[in-house]
Amino acid sequence: MRRRPKFINPLLALLALGATVIVAAGCGTTTADTDRGRVLFKQKCGTCHALAQAGTAGTQGPDLDDAFAAARASGQSGETIEGVVKAQVELPRPDNGNPAVSMPAEIVTGQDLEDVAAYLGMWAGVPGAAPPKVPGGPGAQVFANQGCDSCHTLAAAGATGVTGPDLDEVLTAGTTHEEIEEDIVDPDKVIAQGYKAGVMPSNFGQLLTKKELEDLVQYLFENTPAGKGKSGKSGG
Repeated sequence: MRRRPKFINPLLALLALGATVIVAAGCGTTTADTDRGRVLFKQKCGTCHALAQAGTAGTQGPDLDDAFAAARASGQSGETIEGVVKAQVELPRPDNGNPAVSMPAEIVTGQDLEDVAAYLGMWAGVPGAAPPKVPGGPGAQVFANQGCDSCHTLAAAGATGVTGPDLDEVLTAGTTHEEIEEDIVDPDKVIAQGYKAGVMPSNFGQLLTKKELEDLVQYLFENTPAGKGKSGKSGG
C-alpha cells in the first residue's frame, strides 16, 4: 500500500484553492505589510515551523521552505502561495491534540493574516533565503539566524519573545560559558521555572557549527548579566 506524504499532497491540492481565493478576493484590495508579517510569523508560527528567511527552526509543524519549494520551482506565484497560506490558516485540520499534524484555529486573523500570508508568499521556498544582516557581530547574527528572538527576550538584540525564558533574567551573574552552551544544546536538562520541556529544539548541537556555537555562547555571555560586560571566556 502506498503511503501518502503527510503534508505535501494536501498542500499541492490547496494550490488550486489558493488561486481561487485570490481571484475571488480580487487583486490589490488589501494592503499587506510584509515586515510586520515577518514579526508576526516569528511570534505566532516560528515555534512550530522552520523558515529560512525568518530564522525559525520549529519542528512541530512542516518546514515551510520544503513545503513550498516545489510549488515555487514549478512556477507558482507568490500570490498563489499567499492564497494557500490563507486557506490553510482559515481552515486548519481538525485539532487532534497533536501539534505535529494540526494547527490551532485562528492563530492569526484579519490584517495579521494578510501580513503573514503576504510575507510567506514573498519568502517561503525561495532558494538561498536568509535572515537580514544584524549588528552586534557574528554571535548576534547566529542569534537572529536561528530565530532565538522569536522565543526569547534579550535587550541587546531587541528581542521580545515570550515562549522561552527572558535571557536577561535567567543568565545571571556567574553563569559560565559551559552552562550557556549546555542550555543551547541540551535545553531540557535544566528547565527554567514556569516553562515546559520539549519546546526549544534540541538539535542546535547538530545545526550549528562549532564556531557558530562558540560565537552564540560568547554573545550571550557578553550581553547578559552572566558576563557583566566581560569578553574573556570563563576559566581562561
